[in-house]
Amino acid sequence: MAVDDATGEHIGLDDVDIRVGWLLDLIAAAGGELVSRLWHPATFDVLAAGRDRQDRRLPTQGHVAAARLGWTPRYLDGAYVPSRVTRVVTAQVMATLRTLTYRDSAITALSARFDPATGSLAPPTGSAEYVPPGFARGVQRQLAARARRDGGAPAGRVRITDLQEPPQTSAMARLSAADRQLARITAADRELMLTVKLPTSPAPAVRAQWRSIRLTAAIPEHLRGRTITDWHLPTLVLDRRGLLWRCAGTELAPAADLMAGTVAVGVDWSPTSLGAAAITADNPEGLVSDYRGWTYDDRGLGIKLARLQAEGQLLHAKAARLTRLAATAPPEVRAQLEEKIAVLDTHRTAVGVKRGKINRELAFHFARQVTDYAAAADAEMIAVEDLTTLETRGHGRVNNNRAAQSARRRAVAALAHTAAGVGVPVVSVPARGSSAQCPGCDQPLARPGGYHTAWCPGCRVGGNRDHLAGVNLAKRALLGKNKVTRRRGQLPAIRVAEHAPVRQCRDKHAPTPSRPRHRRVRRSRPTVTPRLGVTPKQHVPASQASVWDTVKPTPPHGDAGSRDTRTSPTPATPVADSTRST
Repeated sequence: MAVDDATGEHIGLDDVDIRVGWLLDLIAAAGGELVSRLWHPATFDVLAAGRDRQDRRLPTQGHVAAARLGWTPRYLDGAYVPSRVTRVVTAQVMATLRTLTYRDSAITALSARFDPATGSLAPPTGSAEYVPPGFARGVQRQLAARARRDGGAPAGRVRITDLQEPPQTSAMARLSAADRQLARITAADRELMLTVKLPTSPAPAVRAQWRSIRLTAAIPEHLRGRTITDWHLPTLVLDRRGLLWRCAGTELAPAADLMAGTVAVGVDWSPTSLGAAAITADNPEGLVSDYRGWTYDDRGLGIKLARLQAEGQLLHAKAARLTRLAATAPPEVRAQLEEKIAVLDTHRTAVGVKRGKINRELAFHFARQVTDYAAAADAEMIAVEDLTTLETRGHGRVNNNRAAQSARRRAVAALAHTAAGVGVPVVSVPARGSSAQCPGCDQPLARPGGYHTAWCPGCRVGGNRDHLAGVNLAKRALLGKNKVTRRRGQLPAIRVAEHAPVRQCRDKHAPTPSRPRHRRVRRSRPTVTPRLGVTPKQHVPASQASVWDTVKPTPPHGDAGSRDTRTSPTPATPVADSTRST
């Protein structure tokens, strides 16, 4: 429901979507213009230094830092835009530029190690030069293409502005950068009420063309019984169904003590499914585990995501081919091709939206399943692999692609959010060697049954390699719980992988998985008693004969008493022997 805040007049939801669209268009146009104007190396030098012209430290708030640096957006001529909307624009632009500042420094470091003759990167000399392998491969391809285009090694430092174009800005409004003069939110029993100023025309010229609108939305049912103390201003976006609020709230969660944890659940990311889990406990005798893990069932959503990805790639290839044809086509044919390209782009966008929704559903369903598994086992912590050390290579084309497209980072965020509701913290541990080393003796595991099985001949333990990896991850969390590092905006992390033998036990720590019950079927064949007086049938192999042989072989003497034996006809006389020449 939407109501004009001044007059109390009801406004249709379609009109609200139109007004929100005008607001998002103003923000997107101003943000794109500001990013294009600031797209030069000096911008990233200032952000990397973190100092303004008076050598003062830049504040954390994006709109305050932009105002101190004099970076203000520009709007259409004659358009009136409140200063609070300018805050929203500059806050979104500063968040984008600060992210790209890290990429700019990484590209500069990678270009110094790039060899244009071979097109390869030299290994880093220290930990400070480390970048994610996937990002390094992308920059390597860009540097190789630039070297082929320019015909040699680049002169001077290579910056992000030399390799990439200014990024496109998303059509959204992060109202959290504004104050109560632009938007405010209140919560009732089961409703949220948002009061926000929206334009009444695409290009408002005066202040009177910005009016406050009260929007009401129902609180989702799964959030009504939770202890949410404060609701924050949402981010407004428009999708195919209309206006969408992306709200955040502050919720009270039970405090967790990592130091006192004695039972941990290790979550291993799997290329076949989203993940698997196993439990390790710490008792006075040492670390123990039953080595019985749990594998997540994605209910066929992984196959659906792979199908949608293939469909999106096909649409992209078709659009690229039509774009190449339209570049040299006559004007009338070019218009037809551009219409087809627009249709393909619309379909590709719809496929991307559908993939995003499925990934979100998959992530939160996985988080709920793992949280229930940990709660049933009375676990005090959940250990996940450090995503920065994972690289989807070496597992075949299908598994590499499936692992790269899986929503692991979103699943980690959903798991941390869901597990915090029951007081179980989520920590990240090193991933190297978790699937290749034995939890008991820390020796390499054998693969007697292929990729998905593992066996240690020394400890006499084995099973699913993902379950053994979960035992290793839980072990590393229990051994390194006193060496946890915490950074703002990140999960608690354990950087060092320690080893201690994990003894296999028969104690029950994990919940018993449900197994389907099948109807009993008699599979034994009844014994057949041979009939008296009947000679068993004997199979006689055919004798080897040439294509010219017309004489049928006589049966052997052993078949004389068989009922299946038939009397052979009189042997035929070869035709060649009865022919006379005249």
